[in-house]
Order: sequence, then structure tokens, then C-alpha cells
Amino acid sequence: MNIVIFGPPGAGKGTQSKYIVKKFKLYQLSTGDLLRKEIKNKTSLGLKISSIINSGELVSDQIVGNLIENFISNDKYKGKIIFDGYPRTLNQAKNLDELLKRYGQEIDTVLKLSVSLETVKKRILERQSQEKRVDDNEQIAIKRYKTYEESSEPVIDYYKHSNLLRVINGEASISEINIEISGILEAIKG
Repeated sequence: MNIVIFGPPGAGKGTQSKYIVKKFKLYQLSTGDLLRKEIKNKTSLGLKISSIINSGELVSDQIVGNLIENFISNDKYKGKIIFDGYPRTLNQAKNLDELLKRYGQEIDTVLKLSVSLETVKKRILERQSQEKRVDDNEQIAIKRYKTYEESSEPVIDYYKHSNLLRVINGEASISEINIEISGILEAIKG
């Protein structure tokens, strides 16, 4: 099954994705990880991505789309992908559907972790002290949360109309969220 998980930065997408990957034997496609890998490898694309992210903006659909197509087109991952943090815009959602169709796949469900700005700020500051990520500070967190909220509304509507959206209380504990997600995925798997 292919799953989309989304929520604002700091909602716990990465944590939940790792759990789902392990339990359901899926592969996590994190656009954040793909982008950070380019930055870490100091490729010319990585340097460009770094300056975009550090200014609090979103990386272009074209850049992200190319990185994602490389992943989707690999038979190893066919029908076993959890999209972590993608799509973020309506355009990306439609592009993802087209890409998946091209490779004989589709989205089975969309999980939205719903969390408040206060919770996000708290988690980002905790993550910053633990992981030392340069894109984690309160100002950038607030800007990214607001950008996420504005750009995600059409995406939420898109998946709601496709009857794929499942909203999850992202304020709950990690284990409570794990249990809720497991129930949803077990029902889909049959």
C-alpha cells in the first residue's frame, strides 16, 4: 500500500513514518531527507536547496518531483511507499497521482496529523536541542507552520473529495498515535 502522511513541521510525521515502515514493511520517502541528503553531499542542487530552506521558503515542485520520480520508478519500492511530508500543495498532489499512475500505482490512504502551533513550537525546540538541525528555530518554525497551513488546505480538500483522508490527533502520545494509525492501516490492508 502507498500512504501519504502529512502535518506541519514538528507534527511527528518522521516518527510515525518510521513506526509504519517497520510494522508494515514499507519504505519511507521523506522529501526532507531527500533534500537534506542533497545538501549534505554539497551538490550544486544541494546548495540551491539549502539557501531556499534557510530562508523559510518551500523548494520548487520541479526539484522535489524529480527526486520523487527517481524513488517511485524503482520496482523495489512499488506499492510500499509512505510519502512523508509530500505532497504539500495541490499541484504536488496532482503530480504525485500522475507519477504513480505512470508506474501503475496509487495512493491507498492519507493520514493527516493535526497539531497546534504551540505544540509544534515546543517539539521543534526539543528537536533542535537533540538533533541540532539548522532549519529548526522558533521563527522558521512559525513561518513554516503558517506556510504549511495556507498551502495544505487545498490538498486536504483534494484528498477529502477522493475519500482518502484520515485525520489523526497529533497532540496524543506517540504510542496512542501508533495505535490509531495501525487500526486504520490494518483495515485498509484487510
